[in-house]
Amino acid sequence: QLQMKESGGGLVQPGGSLKISCTPLGFKLGLYSIAWFRQAPGKEREGVALFRGTDQTISYKDYVKGRFTMSVDNAANTVFLQMDSLKPEDSAVYYCSASRFLQPVWSDFDSWGQGTQVTVFS
Repeated sequence: QLQMKESGGGLVQPGGSLKISCTPLGFKLGLYSIAWFRQAPGKEREGVALFRGTDQTISYKDYVKGRFTMSVDNAANTVFLQMDSLKPEDSAVYYCSASRFLQPVWSDFDSWGQGTQVTVFS
């Protein structure tokens, strides 16, 4: 399994920003595809952003498009999620996951770490 470790979560007020990160455990990012997901209490896990290893493109779900920015730093072997204009409904545990599929769909990501808690409160 391709395990990732998330960090950087915290408390932030609505309209604020937060940058979370994740690093692979025991492997280099290379051409792997990476995705960010989140899960709020009582809700199913949902996709946030997806990086495809083949063409280095990133796609976002509509509910974060224009507010969240995913980046992959191969030199630092770290994946980031910059979250701006945060809303209370963005509160969730955020997970990143790696996939060997070079052009994956969301369901191809099935390995989960501990996640990092993001709470947006007023």
